[in-house]
Amino acid sequence: MSVAKIVILNWNGVGHLRRFLPSVVAAAPTGVEVVVADNGSTDDSVAVLQAEFPSVRVILLDRNYGFAGGYNRALKQVEADYYILLNSDVETPPGWLEPLLDTLDRNPDVAVVSPKLISSEDRRLFEYAGAAGGYIDYLGYPFCRGRILRTVEEDRGQYDDARDLFWVSGAAFCCRAGVFRTLGGFDDDFFAHMEEIDLCWRMQLAGYRVRVVPESRVYHLGGGTLQTDSPSKVFYNHRNNLAMLYKCSSSGQRLLVAVLRPALDLLAALSYLAQGRADNFRAVFRAWRDFFKWHPSLAKKRRAIQSARKSEARPIYRGSVVLRYMLGGRTFGRLM
Repeated sequence: MSVAKIVILNWNGVGHLRRFLPSVVAAAPTGVEVVVADNGSTDDSVAVLQAEFPSVRVILLDRNYGFAGGYNRALKQVEADYYILLNSDVETPPGWLEPLLDTLDRNPDVAVVSPKLISSEDRRLFEYAGAAGGYIDYLGYPFCRGRILRTVEEDRGQYDDARDLFWVSGAAFCCRAGVFRTLGGFDDDFFAHMEEIDLCWRMQLAGYRVRVVPESRVYHLGGGTLQTDSPSKVFYNHRNNLAMLYKCSSSGQRLLVAVLRPALDLLAALSYLAQGRADNFRAVFRAWRDFFKWHPSLAKKRRAIQSARKSEARPIYRGSVVLRYMLGGRTFGRLM
């Protein structure tokens, strides 16, 4: 029988732990351990875990390694067949986990599966981070069934079919531990943001499938660590997206990205400047600076990924989601 463990990475999130962890503990099936890995918190998180959640195993990391590095280090201390990674701001209703574990049990070529993500603040709406599963366009812009750029749809059951897709959100990421370990886990250098899309891409190149099972749903607050428009988030999203494309894309796609993305990112930077957000303007250029610094290490990673490639990733959307959005394609149904 497969062993599954829920692992939550926490950093200074004592309020989230008190609000959301009780639902995770209550909904965990018999035999599924709940683990919280603390990423060097300086608040009362560890004391609260020890006093208020005695059934939860706590892993202590010496400092904040970010989402990618924190999970990589914590999961080395977790023995399981399946890792269920949850953000600390996710509420789980009864019965949410069983359909995901069943999907992995019945489909050995599925490396990762996710529930549908609903907003915990307005349960009529999808949640921005992952909605009903994600895709990516040819220039590297991610989008979801239920969320195109900043437009989030109401959940009316329109995306309730289980299907293979390109990526699923790290907010609720149920994966095969063996595949995670074989592929080296998340890219430590990313620190935070885009690491789950990068790993989903690498999983597909290694011959595995990525799947969403909307029969399962969870409620996600979102933005618990970095606000949507924060300079740090702008920086990580731009830098890590460029790095992911460099490592994983085909030669043709990488060439097109090299030609078009500098112009598009310059437009994005100028848009921030026009909004009076000089901090975000600078963040875009810092992202490109770090991306260029990474070139030698990225080239090594690319060679390793491409030499081990067993299949193509699930078809990437050949158009531009930004252009289609501007022309009125603001829902997944109109886009695809």
